[in-house]
Amino acid sequence: MTGLSGLSWPELTGPRLLAVPLGAVEQHGPHLPFTVDTEIAVALCERLALRRARVVVAPALPYGSSGEHAGFAGTLSIGQEATETVLVELVRSADAFAGVVLVCAHGGNAVPVRRAVAKLRYEGRNVAAWFPRGSGDDSHAGHTETSVMLALRPSAVRRDRLAPGNTSPLPSLIDELRAGGVRAVSESG
Repeated sequence: MTGLSGLSWPELTGPRLLAVPLGAVEQHGPHLPFTVDTEIAVALCERLALRRARVVVAPALPYGSSGEHAGFAGTLSIGQEATETVLVELVRSADAFAGVVLVCAHGGNAVPVRRAVAKLRYEGRNVAAWFPRGSGDDSHAGHTETSVMLALRPSAVRRDRLAPGNTSPLPSLIDELRAGGVRAVSESG
């Protein structure tokens, strides 16, 4: 796997694709760390680089738009506008690469990522975004994210704190969630 953190500029020869992991610093229930989304995005980028020789993994952008999680201590958010601006400027600076793929593992970043990609494509830049998707009935801090973290970093999963939260499908909660944040639909996050 090739990451920018292990290279110097003369080693970036030939056309390369830059994979940028996008995450968040937000609560993931009482059993998972704040860094779940970032860790998943990093792992996906690293796996891409292992399969494609010309892919270079950028350091992760760990902050994003997580305002919906503000009701829980420790959540850090830079908001949608700042997230969009950071991504636009980051990709504009990546002219040494043949293209950029933004790998986003945080749903709250979807709107600013899509806006940034649209603006950058309008400017003629080679950029794409990929959002891994799980089951629609297993959303935040559920079976999927817990299982992935057990595979990536089992010591980070606090098994003694596992407890079911609101198990309603996200589509049935989305209006209340948008109006009042995650705390409005789940006491445990």
